[in-house]
Amino acid sequence: MAGKSGLLEVWPFRTQQSRIPILVVFTSIAAALLVWASTSTLFSGFLASSAGQGGQNVPIDAQGILARCASLRIVPGPSHNFLSREVSDRYEPGTNATLIKNAVIFTGEQHGNVLIRGNVFLDKGIVKSIGKVPRYLIKNTPNVTVVDANGAWVTPGLVDLHSHLGVMSAPVTAGAFDVDSPRGPILPWLRSIDAFDTHDDSFELAIAGGVTSAQILPGSDNAIGGQAFMVKLRKTAEGSPSSMIIEPPHTLAGGKTRSDGIRWRHLKQACGENLRAYGTRMDSIWSLRSAYNEARKIKVAQDAFCASAEAGLWDSVSGAFPENLKWEALVDVLRGRVKISNHCYETVDLDDMVRLSNEFEFPIASFHHAAEAWLVPDLLKKTWGGIPGIAMFATNHRYKREAFRGSEFAPRVLADAGIPVIMKSDHPVINSRYLIYEAQQAHYFSLSANLSLAAVTSTPAEIAGLSHRIGILREGADADVVLWDSHPLQLGATPVKVWIDGILQIPVPSKTGEPTKIEVGKGKEDEEWREVPDVPSWDKERKDAIKWDGLPPLKGKTKSDKIAFSNVKEVWTKGPSGEVDLTYSSDTAGGMGGVVVENGKISCVGPNCLNYVDAMDAIDLRGGSVSPGFMSFGSPLGLEEMIGEPSTGDGKPYDAFTTNVPSILDDTGAIMRAMDALMFGTRNALIAYRSGVTVATSSLARPYYLDGSAAHVISGLSTTFRTGAAHAMEHGAIVQDIAALHVHIGRAHPLIGSGVSVSTQIAGLRRLLFGWESTEKETGYWFRKAAEGVVPLVVEVENADIMASLLILKAEVEDRIGSSMRMTFHGATEAHLLAKEIGNAGVGVILSPARPFPTTWDQRRILPGPPLSNDTALVTLLKHGVTVGLGVRDAWEARNTRFDIQWAALESNGRISQREMYALAYTNLQKLLGVREIDDESRETGDLVAFIGGGPFDFSSKVAAVISPERQVVDLF
Repeated sequence: MAGKSGLLEVWPFRTQQSRIPILVVFTSIAAALLVWASTSTLFSGFLASSAGQGGQNVPIDAQGILARCASLRIVPGPSHNFLSREVSDRYEPGTNATLIKNAVIFTGEQHGNVLIRGNVFLDKGIVKSIGKVPRYLIKNTPNVTVVDANGAWVTPGLVDLHSHLGVMSAPVTAGAFDVDSPRGPILPWLRSIDAFDTHDDSFELAIAGGVTSAQILPGSDNAIGGQAFMVKLRKTAEGSPSSMIIEPPHTLAGGKTRSDGIRWRHLKQACGENLRAYGTRMDSIWSLRSAYNEARKIKVAQDAFCASAEAGLWDSVSGAFPENLKWEALVDVLRGRVKISNHCYETVDLDDMVRLSNEFEFPIASFHHAAEAWLVPDLLKKTWGGIPGIAMFATNHRYKREAFRGSEFAPRVLADAGIPVIMKSDHPVINSRYLIYEAQQAHYFSLSANLSLAAVTSTPAEIAGLSHRIGILREGADADVVLWDSHPLQLGATPVKVWIDGILQIPVPSKTGEPTKIEVGKGKEDEEWREVPDVPSWDKERKDAIKWDGLPPLKGKTKSDKIAFSNVKEVWTKGPSGEVDLTYSSDTAGGMGGVVVENGKISCVGPNCLNYVDAMDAIDLRGGSVSPGFMSFGSPLGLEEMIGEPSTGDGKPYDAFTTNVPSILDDTGAIMRAMDALMFGTRNALIAYRSGVTVATSSLARPYYLDGSAAHVISGLSTTFRTGAAHAMEHGAIVQDIAALHVHIGRAHPLIGSGVSVSTQIAGLRRLLFGWESTEKETGYWFRKAAEGVVPLVVEVENADIMASLLILKAEVEDRIGSSMRMTFHGATEAHLLAKEIGNAGVGVILSPARPFPTTWDQRRILPGPPLSNDTALVTLLKHGVTVGLGVRDAWEARNTRFDIQWAALESNGRISQREMYALAYTNLQKLLGVREIDDESRETGDLVAFIGGGPFDFSSKVAAVISPERQVVDLF
């Protein structure tokens, strides 16, 4: 046969002489098949077919073909002896072994139900022993670092299953925004690792929160956005993105199968609103079906090709192995070798994807966001290949229609239905550093402690197919470990030490070689901090949420007559000085007290009220408290229902710096009033009300964030309203129609590019404050009031250099007109760099968010707090006499105000008193925003909140009632 080797020419002959080369071929093939664990079946089939047929033209690469075909049936996963390995493939030579002794160890095994009291021994990048570590193991290991946990909690490193670390690098710049592609809806050939930036400032922050591994996903603007990768957040000695990947799939090695078997691949899919650039939902699902049909054709061709080859029918095997580089990832999906993370919110989209999985017979590892998944658990169970996990936020909901029915009770409901629950960050939507906070909130709303911790450790690791090495602490697993300052589910829990691959990451090693001295956990010495936090019962609320298909009524039961509370531990009220004082304490009174309310006003407080209380069938607060309601500022609370749905908000106002103002306004700056656009009864406002936030001040300034929206230079006049009011005409609904004048000064948004220069913005502000605009018009009138100090001028500003220019401008204005301006910086990420100067100038600061993140260039110089720095921006500013408040960016965050305050106090290492805590989101905000609340004996207007089961800053408490003197009612929940 022309063109064939001599070896293949003698194949049909059966002489003794010809069997020698034939046996060589069979021996080679058998060796290859042994590698793929399927030698016996394939070899016997091949031998039988060869012996029973006439001559076959066997190709020269038959061995490789059979090996490749055999590999198609291999299930991804670790080798059978993986956990007995001596050295990790990620081990960095020269790393000391570490013995962590006297710890309470959450292993993550058995759905988080395994706890061990003892030691953990790390060496060669591996957990060598756990529990009782043999003495000989330590004795025979050189250079062992010993860490005494003193009974503290140890967990596996946290696993963030949904992150855009490295592809949305902080600070965000236009040139490094690589999360999505505009090239079409179906892009399975793209890979997130190809855009992975190792210089993202977020890595260190995430590790400081105990996160050691993350799945780096492409964005959700495409039906198939591309391939995802699981990475360790530790930068390796090599320093490359590839070296950070956990178990790189064989496709990264040019398609060559590794000697240690097939590894899991990961893929991002999406459906719903985000895909609108490419059509409707119908278009999106068709694009997915069409793509999978192409992949199925290739798979069928491959299977037919291999069936002929393995049967020895070489004459029917023509051409090369059927494949297409663009579709190979989807072919692997159909072979069950890819873990799909599917962005999906609503029931209609979940149903689409479940049907798609059954039509083409492929599993979906997890649905992400999945706001309505908790409403349709039985649908999820119909997914082909097994029940998917659900990766979700704890309380971040209602930002668009798809998320409107999202619920804080979803984790518990899904867990009760037997569906795996994963808490995720969607970094930088939520800073990955606070992934543990998502688990804490899930626990607060009734998810069991073991499943809450598993939701950020073992469950995401299992869903990703990597639980043999991350997310679980057991012998042979990777040495990714976190030592906490308190129980990880306690609010504000902070890592004391973090190891990745056995290498210490926190405390951050000093570049000078000197040890870093960061104080962590001060004030958490009591044993209660090491216990699982007690949380309230939410059974009734959870059942109501299900009953009302995710939208339960939020208005409470209103009472206008007498009502009483028993077993009250503390009462805090605003005193004549304008500060919040402790009015009653059971510690000093010798026992729990009672509180009687008549027409929305407290008429009796203390033990002497108990007889009266008992006669009234009082509400038992079970050691709870009564204290002032909190105030929220910084978000568009009350100005829109859903930030991502324009039809539910005010619309886009004019910006006089970039747009010609309509002549009908006849006003240079187009000053507008937030009160004119105020909406009552929004779900975010009512949920905030039920969480103890009774008052909010809102302006028309848009949150400066990653969606490309930029704040207007002149952002109008804010208004202050009661979050629980029914409408603007209700008595007491409007606390103050005009609070402050708002402007925004900053550099161009990174996703918009060109914008108004900072120098132009300040020049315009100078002109307006100098009074060069007629006071007969709105712009001139209100800027004159701001220059004179009649109303506060609230400047949204992040950068310290811009703040310095504003302080100079303030001095110029005051010198020119002889006034004292009331200026407040809002946002103020870099304010700590000018704390002394801000204090000397009498300028206030509203930190928003309470915990900083370097989203943009103007915000890059953050003061992160423990375990990365001893001080926080809040502590630094207070130290220099600055009046400080805490704000939020998004309306859904208002509900968590009391937890933000507690977290800020914990990060201060005991330097913030409880009185100061109340001031941060109550009295200080009122001062900074010019809210004039009359609180004297003759006319009480400030709302009070009754908490059951603890104080306002305790994880054990929830709101039982809001007492409203101005409205003369009590709302019961």
